[in-house]
Amino acid sequence: MTDKDPHFPIQAPTARRPLLGLTILVVEDSLYACETIRLMCLRSGARIRRADCLRSARQHLQVYRPSVVIVDMGLPDGSGVDLIEELAHATPRVSGLLGLSGDPDTEGHARQAGADGFLTKPLVSLAQFQQAVLAVLPPEQQPVGPRKLCDEQVVPDRMAYRDDMNHAASLLDEYKDGPTLDYVSQFLRGVANSAEDSVLAEAARELASRRMTGAGTADAVAHLAGLLRERIKGRVAI
Repeated sequence: MTDKDPHFPIQAPTARRPLLGLTILVVEDSLYACETIRLMCLRSGARIRRADCLRSARQHLQVYRPSVVIVDMGLPDGSGVDLIEELAHATPRVSGLLGLSGDPDTEGHARQAGADGFLTKPLVSLAQFQQAVLAVLPPEQQPVGPRKLCDEQVVPDRMAYRDDMNHAASLLDEYKDGPTLDYVSQFLRGVANSAEDSVLAEAARELASRRMTGAGTADAVAHLAGLLRERIKGRVAI
């Protein structure tokens, strides 16, 4: 079924709320990034649903068909490319399908899999978010008439960032080596880019580089764990 409330009529988009009437499913494991999109949807008139992994997204899509799906490229149980490819070839197809990543180099993979567009973290500009979503919608779902672009910038609650730090720290405590480190480094690069935390992003990239080259990771993991503790305790202003 479509993700609509049968008790209320579908509202048409307006100049001030250009995404009114849409439901957006965000498949994103970072609470910080998801909170940013939630606030952007709220200001734009759209409803938001969230899945934090491929399995959760597929369960949701068995019941509902949202208007737009935004898929993060790196998820804890696989690549967002796989879900994009599934949705691009599904019948009926969602109106809009967007890839999302802090790594702009992954845009080509998203589009090759069938994405209509791509969002690059950090997401800050409300106008750019609205334009990216509207660009992948059919004409009948577009707002009518001229529209002044909003120059508002959206900054989520920093508690969401701390929650992401706690999640990563718990994974590092449990897995000090092995493939889980690949997910942790990818996850932290995306979160750090979203929050413009360059120090954490560089430490996550260093861990990824060590994993790729087969070099020792113990000191890189220890350094990263120390940075996470600082952010959890609020010793670093982000």
